Amino acid sequence: MAEKIARLTVDGLEGVIELPVYSGTAGPDVIDVRPLTGKGLFTYDPGFVSTAACDSSITYIDGAKGILLHRGYPIDQLAEKSDYMEVCYLLLNGELPDAEQKKAFVNTISNHTMVHEQLSHFFNGFRRDAHPMAILCGVVGALSAFYHDSLDIDNEHHRNVCAYRLVAKMPTLAAMCFKYSSGQPFMYPRNDLSYAGNFLYMMFGTPCEEYHVNPILERAMDRIFVLHADHEQNASTSTVRLAGSSGANPFACIASGIAALWGPAHGGANEAVLTMLEEIGDESRIEEFVAKAKDPNDSFRLMGFGHRVYRNFDPRAKVMKQTCDEVLHELGIDDDPLLKIAKRLEQIALEDEYFVERKLYPNVDFYSGIILKAIGIPTNMFTVIFALSRTIGWISHWNEFHSSPNKIGRPRQLYLGHTQRDYPA
Repeated sequence: MAEKIARLTVDGLEGVIELPVYSGTAGPDVIDVRPLTGKGLFTYDPGFVSTAACDSSITYIDGAKGILLHRGYPIDQLAEKSDYMEVCYLLLNGELPDAEQKKAFVNTISNHTMVHEQLSHFFNGFRRDAHPMAILCGVVGALSAFYHDSLDIDNEHHRNVCAYRLVAKMPTLAAMCFKYSSGQPFMYPRNDLSYAGNFLYMMFGTPCEEYHVNPILERAMDRIFVLHADHEQNASTSTVRLAGSSGANPFACIASGIAALWGPAHGGANEAVLTMLEEIGDESRIEEFVAKAKDPNDSFRLMGFGHRVYRNFDPRAKVMKQTCDEVLHELGIDDDPLLKIAKRLEQIALEDEYFVERKLYPNVDFYSGIILKAIGIPTNMFTVIFALSRTIGWISHWNEFHSSPNKIGRPRQLYLGHTQRDYPA
């Protein structure tokens, strides 16, 4: 029931149009514009920057205050005190698990990490130099051909089985994308390792020698997963919801999210950070590029600074910076030229009046890119790891959408083309 009413008058229309105004548990009120359709009117909101297309209880963001909550829990607390498996359970179920629930959940995920052996043949259809995101998009969509028993989207148990399979198999598929492009043999997952540890093992292990997971790198990877797990109604999540609204296969819906994430304006941001560092090339050119970034007539901009949503600071960045420092210290990396550039840019962003005034602080993409490079992960795998992390957010939103009455998404348009005209004689 709406507590308030917005009243709209439009030239040429008789009477006042009453629009219900709803309040959530947090955030701004929303005006229900659905009554406009009956009056022959639509709203116009390119990019959906002022439109709530759904209601959700999963994630809340207050960009002005630098707040990110998952089911009410601040992201910095989750990153410090929790782990990715616990966050996955939280996003899916709404509450943190107790010890027995977490153990059962972890065991379920661990026991579903293998993929069908026949799926490995799909990789042979790609060129060896194909971008890993292109491969991931294809093989995740192909999962729909293997799991026919989890495709009844109206069945809660089937939706949960689908969620577990996706969360369990994404690290395996992501590592397979890397191994295929590098020409190394696929490594089978190990159920005795943690989620993050298993991913590192499948990425860097080989049949030639035993691979030991570094606990510092394992924790860093787990934090990257946690900090990228969900981010409300972003482009890829909205894509998954829209695809899901048609009743599409759940694995295809996640593949659509992967495709949306691939863009440099979205999931490709941390990859763009490393590309920028490579463009700068040397510490001696930093001032030159900083000046270009400050020049309003220059199209160049520093990647990894500021955020479209966060107008103050990215709450994930502080934890990621701490993790970045831990990784660089553990690996003893002091002479990598790109990392030297990154650390100098970080210092400038935190001290230079131009950046401070505009709140262009280093964001989560800046630090995650540095961490992944330090660990030895190639730049073209950065977005794949983002997709791996975000899978739990996508499938949680998909599950939430199908857990209540819903409608197929159908955005409207402002038509600016030709009116009706006759075909020439």
